[in-house]
Amino acid sequence: MAGHASGQSAHWPEFGRRMREWRRRAGLTQAQLGLRVGYHHSLISKLESGVRVPPSGLVECLDTILGADGELVALCREPAREPEPPQRTLLSLLPGAGQESVPVTVRFWPADLPVDGVGCPLHGPVGCPVPDLDTARDLLALLGPGRRAPRGLDPDLTHVLTALLGEYSRVSLESESASVLPAVEWVLHALTRLGDAADEPHAAHLRLTAHYSAIAGRLRMHRGQTTLSMAWFGHGLARADLVGDVGARVRLLAEVSTLARLDGDADTALACGRAMAVADTARPWTTVLAQLSLARGHAIAGDDAEALRAMAAAETALGRLGERDHLEVPWLVGDMGRLRVDAAAGAALRDLAALTGDRALARQAVVVTGQSVALVPERMRPAALLLAVRLADAHACAGEPDAAVALAEPVWSAAEAAGRSTITAELAGLRTRLGRRWGAVASVRAFAERTGGHTVRP
Repeated sequence: MAGHASGQSAHWPEFGRRMREWRRRAGLTQAQLGLRVGYHHSLISKLESGVRVPPSGLVECLDTILGADGELVALCREPAREPEPPQRTLLSLLPGAGQESVPVTVRFWPADLPVDGVGCPLHGPVGCPVPDLDTARDLLALLGPGRRAPRGLDPDLTHVLTALLGEYSRVSLESESASVLPAVEWVLHALTRLGDAADEPHAAHLRLTAHYSAIAGRLRMHRGQTTLSMAWFGHGLARADLVGDVGARVRLLAEVSTLARLDGDADTALACGRAMAVADTARPWTTVLAQLSLARGHAIAGDDAEALRAMAAAETALGRLGERDHLEVPWLVGDMGRLRVDAAAGAALRDLAALTGDRALARQAVVVTGQSVALVPERMRPAALLLAVRLADAHACAGEPDAAVALAEPVWSAAEAAGRSTITAELAGLRTRLGRRWGAVASVRAFAERTGGHTVRP
């Protein structure tokens, strides 16, 4: 914050006291002063209480409007800055975050927490109030690069970062996901600066870092940027382990498992599943995700017995979800939970059928994947495209190339344009399967020509 001292400098209470006196001399309420300087009255209140550092440029504006004749500017003039302490981050170089300010563009801004299962890292799911969007922007402005990060824990700022986490988590599943990656990585760098400014990073900020890292890693993975993706996942796992955040650890391991499957690494996928399974056996939702990860890992390893056993275990755990699970992972309840389980089970069955040539497994994959397709909400267009291609592939494995072509053709262009590594992998698998097994079929040859591919003769 150019020209202003850090958040716990001793003079801020005095600055706030004098600011209040000048405001009262000017005959202005906090709301009226806020309107004149372009900030919400809650920020004026916090400035006068000495608990908020003014955004850059605001002190000069206040001094002029209140007629303080330079007194307010003098009160917050920053002494010579000490050298910045060396960073204590576990990962010294973090991906992304080239922006000076974070673009806070949201479609929904909550009045309180939790949001979609994302509760307050300070107080849990108790309905903590979230500052309004204007105040949120003011608070985030204090975290920009080149600013001296405020010291200590600010509950309002923590609530803002948590609300943003819920919004970005939703968007990461939708077509617009690429647009939020810069904002997510900006927040992660800001959280790192907060940790570096503190004597000890606060547990709440470490928890937020772990969850934001899962989103950043997922978005990098969508781009096919495996190294950067794994950097964020590792960053998040280190933070989750520091504070014992089981939920963040399990989510991050699930993402690493996906990354491993994209690389065809069954051993790593299975290792992730086993680590998830022992993370917290008292939480049924962690068991659901662990068993789904194990099912996918065993499937690409060709172990049908273990894959089927893991699918059954996931079904059992899904039926045991209780009230705490509903609060922590509402996206695993009802149709959304059914969607996730069916999508993973369909993928495992398809992978087994592709490896073994077992058409009975392929027909099961058709049924289960078809069920998942019917449950995808309209807003989750990438998931709909991925599952449509997977369903076509299941038909190809079942010996039904005409059905595969009929399902794939309407979505092929959109799936290619989606730019997601998970969808690209499904497209590649389907193209290879059709070419190798059904390249002589007229509909397959014509489809390959229309989609710019080629058939591979058996």
